[in-house]
Amino acid sequence: MAEDRELRVRTLLDSVRAEGRTALTAPEGKVIADAYGIAVPGEELATDVDEAVAYAARFGGPVVMKIVSPDILHKTDAGGVIVGVEGAADVRAVFHKIVDNARAYNADARIEGVQVQELLPQGQEVIVGAVTDPTFGKVVAFGLGGVLVEVLKDVTFRLAPVSADEALSMLDSIRSAEILRGVRGQAGVDRWAVAEQIRRVSQLVADFPEIAEVDLNPVIATAEGAIAADIRVILSEAPAKQRRRYSREEILTSMRRLMQPSSVAVIGASNEQGKIGNSVMRNLIDGGFAGDIHPVNPKADDILGRKAYKSVTDVPGEVDVAVFAIPAKFVASALEEVGRKGIPNAVLIPSGFAETGEHELQDEIVAIAERHGIRLLGPNIYGYYSTWQDLCATFCTPYDVKGGVALTSQSGGIGMAILGFARTTKTGVSAIVGLGNKSDLDEDDLLTWFGEDPHTECIAMHLEDLKDGRAFVEAAQATVPKKPVVVLKAGRTAAGAKAAGSHTGALAGDDAVYEDILKQAGVIRAPGLNDMLEYARGLPVLPAPKGDNVVIITGAGGSGVLLSDAVTDNGLTLMEIPPDLDEAFRKFIPPFGAAGNPVDITGGEPPSTYEATIRLGLEDPRIHALVLGYWHTIVTPPMVFAELTARVVAEFRERGMEKPVVASLAGDVEVEEACQYLYERGVVAYPYTTEKPVAVLGAKYRWARAAGLLGGGS
Repeated sequence: MAEDRELRVRTLLDSVRAEGRTALTAPEGKVIADAYGIAVPGEELATDVDEAVAYAARFGGPVVMKIVSPDILHKTDAGGVIVGVEGAADVRAVFHKIVDNARAYNADARIEGVQVQELLPQGQEVIVGAVTDPTFGKVVAFGLGGVLVEVLKDVTFRLAPVSADEALSMLDSIRSAEILRGVRGQAGVDRWAVAEQIRRVSQLVADFPEIAEVDLNPVIATAEGAIAADIRVILSEAPAKQRRRYSREEILTSMRRLMQPSSVAVIGASNEQGKIGNSVMRNLIDGGFAGDIHPVNPKADDILGRKAYKSVTDVPGEVDVAVFAIPAKFVASALEEVGRKGIPNAVLIPSGFAETGEHELQDEIVAIAERHGIRLLGPNIYGYYSTWQDLCATFCTPYDVKGGVALTSQSGGIGMAILGFARTTKTGVSAIVGLGNKSDLDEDDLLTWFGEDPHTECIAMHLEDLKDGRAFVEAAQATVPKKPVVVLKAGRTAAGAKAAGSHTGALAGDDAVYEDILKQAGVIRAPGLNDMLEYARGLPVLPAPKGDNVVIITGAGGSGVLLSDAVTDNGLTLMEIPPDLDEAFRKFIPPFGAAGNPVDITGGEPPSTYEATIRLGLEDPRIHALVLGYWHTIVTPPMVFAELTARVVAEFRERGMEKPVVASLAGDVEVEEACQYLYERGVVAYPYTTEKPVAVLGAKYRWARAAGLLGGGS
């Protein structure tokens, strides 16, 4: 059955291609719709006015009439669509009017006739479509449709093909999801029928990569079904260029030698201070790298006390990584030597490639690397740090605080911001990696490695683009169940540059596709650089929540209100406190305090009140996470609050009762030290902000949902 369906569509598409066309006519679109079970109204192609009258009479009742021309893509703009035509005289008049309008719009257009189509009942207009995204390939879209589709832009995207469950989830992912369920006495739409239209379109574009765009707009959704009033199909101009793919085993083998090398060669090593080759050598030696370090420089015999080699081919034994610190114009010939030596990884620090318009030079080094089986990191990078190997292969400042956070960046400047943040916050890292131009190695390679790396607990990535969005999604979906992945995607506001031939194509510009598909991949998207770094720092500290009930305990009413706003803003749930728990809290609160949620213990309370209420919050299994609001008083000084909180949390942790606890501390400068004390003991705490601690908690919840540790979507 599927083979027969695909043969019918293949024959049709080949004939359209043979005519040199990229846009299918409406009757051709119906052939595809019928083949894939996409529900469309009854319709016929009338080549003359008498046929139009006969077809309209057969359908009975009012009809829609549309111009059919391979040269007119936007029929409405040409005056080529008229709705609600009824009776023979009306049909004759409209037939002539539509043809005249089309000729006036485009005198050279080939007119094949007028489509006579059943008029569909009134219902909710939605759009179902698909587009070829430059990053993610085939992407399916769903949203509110009709004439306002590009104004409302209430659309959601997923990688195609989608499963039936994923298609259904799209109905709940638009802002206007409630409309589809029925409002103000109106019946909701047949959700399964709408989801089936989405699934079938997604399968169509997955089966036929040459289909660039599909629009079903509008789809009329009612309680009885979902029928596409119009189908538009556009073919691509040329086949997409395929990126070379590596197997998971190949990636892990080369990444292991990159991140855990026994031997490193520095091409362009130098004795001269101020040169990149000197800085890289110093960092490798001073950083305490225990493996072999081989300087390569044809003009030196000895560099920093190490024997220098004229060529990398002269280096004895196996080498895992060649770090390049030479000008761009010399890279290709040196890379050939790296290939002859059988070195699997080249780290290209030099700039002067695609980022400066030198695309041919970059293409040349990629071709050399592919020929020799070398994986390239860069070019145009600051290098990389693999702290558990004491490896500092960079010309920037050294870093040696080992920990569980792996950080990557496409930009050198962002890389150094990462370094400074990690140092000042004492965030231990497992690696910091520059990606630069991403001529070869990119985020999916690193995700595959860090997902398996026992030293890495959380991965945070700054990126401006993805070379292969599908490979990234696959790597993320394999990694997220094990550890969180945080992404800072730069360029949110860049306008979609290409002119689109369909509504779906126009809607898929800007940031919309990235937003939905990163969410589909289960990654946590950070709104800004500091957010990415704070999420990366905080997520490994917090235990995973076991449920949705968040309780705020605060000594300041004002903080409680702001913390409540932050809980809502981050998609978290303020627990509705049951009467018995409310009564239990009231035992520790002064009469002028307030139970409920937030639990307001008031500011003048002694340490015992904070301790008793925090204990109750940790003890009751119905509470799943605590947000603490502290207000600086002399009655309970900041460090007293910090010490009692840390002690109680540690005590419950030892009893196997772990819950995420975050804190906001308002007060004089002493609260800074108190926050640091808490953070080091498993409580994510910030001074002078109610937003940050809750945002980190929200990120932890988003990961827990994506990892399947909690019910519901992300």
